[in-house]
Amino acid sequence: MKIAKKIVNMKPSPTIGISSLAQEMKRKGVDVISFAAGQPDFNTPENVKEAGIQAIRDNHTKYTPASGIPELKEAVCRKFKKDNNLEYSPDQVIVSAGAKQSIYLATQVLLEEGDEAIIIAPYWVSYPDQVELTGAKPVIIDTTIEDDFKISAAEIEKYITDKTQVLILNSPSNPTGSIFSESELEEITELCVRNNIFVISDEIYDRLTYDNENATSIASINDQIKNLTLTVNGASKTFAMTGWRVGYAAGPKEVVGGMTKLQSQLDTHCVSISQHATIEALEHGEEAAKKMVEAFDERRKYVVKRLNNIEGVKTNIPKGAFYIFPQVSTHYGKKFNGTIINDSVSFCKFMLEEMKIALVPGSAFGDDKCLRLSYAASMQNIEEGLNRFENGLKKLKD
Repeated sequence: MKIAKKIVNMKPSPTIGISSLAQEMKRKGVDVISFAAGQPDFNTPENVKEAGIQAIRDNHTKYTPASGIPELKEAVCRKFKKDNNLEYSPDQVIVSAGAKQSIYLATQVLLEEGDEAIIIAPYWVSYPDQVELTGAKPVIIDTTIEDDFKISAAEIEKYITDKTQVLILNSPSNPTGSIFSESELEEITELCVRNNIFVISDEIYDRLTYDNENATSIASINDQIKNLTLTVNGASKTFAMTGWRVGYAAGPKEVVGGMTKLQSQLDTHCVSISQHATIEALEHGEEAAKKMVEAFDERRKYVVKRLNNIEGVKTNIPKGAFYIFPQVSTHYGKKFNGTIINDSVSFCKFMLEEMKIALVPGSAFGDDKCLRLSYAASMQNIEEGLNRFENGLKKLKD
């Protein structure tokens, strides 16, 4: 049996893999604290769950249009106008089975063999693989913790070639929590417009921001960049609906049309019940989302303070999402029971096996000096988990 080379070469999602491993250990009775989950630890709001149940009672269980039901697409347009200062019409919107699928559809429509897509590291783990599945080449630009894991338009320009078709932008960022300012986005806008580079703007964490920060949509800068941007979002993070699998995107009609055509041949459409529940989330989920942000902010401040007081750990201050990306590479080269900790994978393996805490290696995000810690966990688990983390570092010997 022959398996396609592109599938053999593709890496499974490391974040999902580590979360699954931690869950399996828990099922076996191991006291594991997981900082690996990329999802809120809150339940879906009651009114949203009830909307899903009512959708079943109302027999909204048939096929829908491939791009989504009109009522949800209209709600998405209202959300973009209210939150992001963006005017879209329903025929510019597609609803998919998660923001991940929206991005996959976009890369398939916009890229082909021989093209290049610029990705800023640290990046969300799926970007490079999704680009490679098109036959295009992911061009990775490294950043530093000193620059808050961001990069200037002038630096991006150095990586542009005549093959560059797409820039994938993620703000607020997974895994760093960094947010590009409006002025930084204005410079990137000028660069992309001048070079006719299309932007896939992943804004799934746009409502999860702190310290009075706002996550500006790059498509709102001017009409020229709006015509070169697909704005991607979804219900998963803001409304604790990861398992409902609802993402949505808006952009030029020809791009959205291509995505819709492809989606119709893949999974036909997003789950009908989930679509109806998402209307309720977008229209009446504000209060529940606000409470989640308040809780995340409290945890964020605690985690930053704890990590900054641990010798050999360096971190930026995340302004959005619910992750922190501390640098731990000063501990590489140390040993535990004769085993050398020489990279982020061996570091996280040590922490899982010996300290029973699940973390995601930074190498999965394109920065091996760091690791990702999610504070989408109870304060009790965060406190105990960081105690284990600190004690684990004390066990490592030069």
